Amino acid sequence: QVQLVESGGGLVQPGGSLRLSCAASGSIFSIRAMGWYRQAPGKQRELVAALTRSGTTNNADSVKGRFTISRDNAKNTAYLQMNSLKPEDAAVYYCNADGIETHRGMIYDYWGQGTQVTVSS
Repeated sequence: QVQLVESGGGLVQPGGSLRLSCAASGSIFSIRAMGWYRQAPGKQRELVAALTRSGTTNNADSVKGRFTISRDNAKNTAYLQMNSLKPEDAAVYYCNADGIETHRGMIYDYWGQGTQVTVSS
């Protein structure tokens, strides 16, 4: 069984910072891509940032210059460093892993449980 365990969500003031973590566990050989998505009430889930195992990034325009995605491949863990947070960044943030190679086969688009990020003064 593969699990994505998230941590780091919470309440911050505008302009503050927050660091999210997503640890993939289970019998995993490799993960092609890991990413962060967010969904605010009444809105569709959107990509925030993604990072492949080889180092290719894909970031939403709205977070460029403020958010940084990173990952530790040895630990199968992804991070999202969020700086200069704005009220419009408030959402449930979901971790995603794509191309998870396990002993039973490949898993695509596997999701974490989501963690709430609230930005308010």
